[in-house]
Amino acid sequence: MKQADIIIIGSGPGGMEMCSCALSQGKNVILIENDKMGGTCLNKGCIPTKALCKSAEVVEIVKNAHKYGITLENVVPDFASAVERKDSIVSQMRKNVEIMLSKATVINGEAVFVDASTVQVGEEQFSAPVIIVATGSKPAMLPIEGAELCVDSTFVLDSKVLPERICIVGGGVIGMELACILNAYGVDVTVVEFCSEILPNFDKEVAKRLRSMLNRKGVKILVSAAVTSVKQGFVVNYTTKGKEMSLDTDMVLMAVGRKPVIPKGLEEVGVKTSRKGIEVDTNYATNIPGIYAIGDCNGEMMLAHVAEAQARVISGEAVNMNVVPADVFTDPECAMVGLTQEQCVEKQLPIKISKSLFRANGKANAMDNTDGFVKIIVNSETQQILGCHIIGPHASDLIQEIANAMATDTKVSELATVIHAHPTLSETVLAAIKSVVE
Repeated sequence: MKQADIIIIGSGPGGMEMCSCALSQGKNVILIENDKMGGTCLNKGCIPTKALCKSAEVVEIVKNAHKYGITLENVVPDFASAVERKDSIVSQMRKNVEIMLSKATVINGEAVFVDASTVQVGEEQFSAPVIIVATGSKPAMLPIEGAELCVDSTFVLDSKVLPERICIVGGGVIGMELACILNAYGVDVTVVEFCSEILPNFDKEVAKRLRSMLNRKGVKILVSAAVTSVKQGFVVNYTTKGKEMSLDTDMVLMAVGRKPVIPKGLEEVGVKTSRKGIEVDTNYATNIPGIYAIGDCNGEMMLAHVAEAQARVISGEAVNMNVVPADVFTDPECAMVGLTQEQCVEKQLPIKISKSLFRANGKANAMDNTDGFVKIIVNSETQQILGCHIIGPHASDLIQEIANAMATDTKVSELATVIHAHPTLSETVLAAIKSVVE
């Protein structure tokens, strides 16, 4: 049996960060990975999706090249080439991960818990006083007739031949990002969402605006619609407003979220789990001493940067876990931090809201990318920033300014005194800040 100071199961964002921190502290680390180094985020999620998002963005720019004074002829978007580019990016980043974690003992295979300090991979056992479970999540599937006929996001990301038509079941982050990518490449996209609005966790005004923008691009979006079955020949049956409806398509993508991956033997050694995932306390410790769970597998918040932050907490770093920005790489991008307007109303907080439009911003006009807005919500009594919601160009980058302000408890009146460079998209954030202060 091989001994170590710490065993980490999973090499995704949480496992990578945990391994890096442990190595920097001089610990003897065993890292166990059942698939490719880098986990779902690098190989099947965040990075491949963003690579294809960029390709889709270029497709849209080329389609409108005449607006920039460029005449192009016989331009044909090639999704297979975009996938090859994506694979090249992922491969290079995976090599970087392998180099970064090369001082750890890396074991390839499935980890099975033997007891609270021992796991087995194949015929070999490994033991450590601390075991970090960072096994991530996998695509969820609706328990409906014909679910086996559906594909998941991994299948679509690796496809080099696209269907003429696709029905995406689920209007969350994964579903909407893929809807935008496929729409850019000419696929006839229909999204069927169970909730009353797409992106259910986002501010409703942002989600409604995104739905409107995508409708104009030809993406058909059905909300308050529950898929009941998928029949042979790809007929999707659903109910909406008490009526039974159906639509014909060529492929059905199930994008209804993800569910935690629980290692074999974990529950048998006494670790408590729930439908959400592995149960943990505020230090991400399970009920069994020495066993921790970070990232998607604990279900606290399924975001790569949250998994990394949780690893840093276990490593002893001071991390503000109360302010977490979130992004969606649709076209246009959406981003948020803090409370939505609906949550503020539900909590009966005294609020003041301001919005600024990208169409009033010089840089956005120069980019010919003026759709969207910045929305800031503050406590009208304390000037504390409660939330910020952005839809528009580079929303994922712009949101960080407000996240930093919230994390450091910077009042909106103080933020209004900060000079913003011109001409930049950040001036749209400043305009919203100044408006709410006035």
